[in-house]
Amino acid sequence: MNDYFANALSVLKDWIKIKSVKSKPTKNAPFGKGVSKMLSKALSDAENLGFETKNYDGFIGEVVFGSGNDRDGLAVLCHLDVVPEGDLSLWNVSPYSAVEKDGYLYGRGVVDDKGAAALCLFALKELKDEGFVPSKKIKLILGCDEESGWGCIDHYNEVAVMPKIGFSPDGEFPVTYAEKGIYHVKYSFPISKAVKSVLGGDRINVVCDKAQVTIDGQDYNFSGVSAHGSTPELGDNAIKKALKFLVEKGLFREEVYENLFSGRLFEKFKDESGILTFSPNVIKKVGENVEVFVDVRYPVHYTLSEVDGALKKIGEYEVIEHKKPLYADKNGALVQTLNSVYEKHTGEKAISQTTGGGTYARALELGVAFGPSLGKDLCCHVPNERMKIEDLKLCYAIYKDAIKELSK
Repeated sequence: MNDYFANALSVLKDWIKIKSVKSKPTKNAPFGKGVSKMLSKALSDAENLGFETKNYDGFIGEVVFGSGNDRDGLAVLCHLDVVPEGDLSLWNVSPYSAVEKDGYLYGRGVVDDKGAAALCLFALKELKDEGFVPSKKIKLILGCDEESGWGCIDHYNEVAVMPKIGFSPDGEFPVTYAEKGIYHVKYSFPISKAVKSVLGGDRINVVCDKAQVTIDGQDYNFSGVSAHGSTPELGDNAIKKALKFLVEKGLFREEVYENLFSGRLFEKFKDESGILTFSPNVIKKVGENVEVFVDVRYPVHYTLSEVDGALKKIGEYEVIEHKKPLYADKNGALVQTLNSVYEKHTGEKAISQTTGGGTYARALELGVAFGPSLGKDLCCHVPNERMKIEDLKLCYAIYKDAIKELSK
């Protein structure tokens, strides 16, 4: 086993053991103590490897290799925050124990996205030790709020200079050249006074796996299966079951339920990047209404105004967050270089792809997502997040070569 990869694996295990889920902000820790601890640990590890690092007020950090103009540099954008572990009873191992089992490394963040961050850090170290001199400044940027709103990127753009070009190792191989627009919204609907409480979901970008309804002192529980908000079809939404139950009891409007879950209002929204997905992932009763928080992913060739028109047929809503779609030239140098590296190391034909997921790539003027998932065991945002050790090793080789090719 390559010593650099072995060291990367060891460091990754240490990182997984830090629960870097966004929490209440404190002094010098805008995303909570766990995330702050993770950022400090990553930058300390990079410094120990001999790299210049910067911590931008606890929001985001970077590791620098090479010199040159920042804007003309190469960005490798990773994130150190993770989504909550969810229902612990569904995990075969502790989510923060970094256990090796049956050839896999388990743990929250191994795929999304601490694994890639550790691999890219040690890829830089090996290139440096080999005497490689990049033609431009390379910035390994380590964000801390990717899962919850990108406050880290906003801060970075205020205090630092983002390179124009780069990639985010936070998706699937080979290159993802298009990412749907992300639109998070909140609806509010009236509900019967007989319903005392409705509660379900942890994050707007994670399909709800548990919901509870309380009617006149009686609790009713509903279970589903969590999934990433960009692929709600892979999950089983507990909110849908809870609202259907209320509809059947005459306590919630059937028309609203149908609009939220039938998909009939969005059938026309589809292009090369896929279909529009509409996933109500968080619900809570506030006063005499229920608030429903929805994760919308819309195809790249549609405008926000077109999407807005369809969404308003359900009701008025509040915008929580919007990220514009990403679209890069499939035949451009960035995409072609990365795909050629992928083909070299896998022996497989690289077919550029699209996604409903959102990565830091869209923070760049020209960016794409590139790995680390290899099209199997796609298990981020769900229990038993894991990745094969051999796949991690392959990713390491790909990232080292990719960084070299883009900066030679």
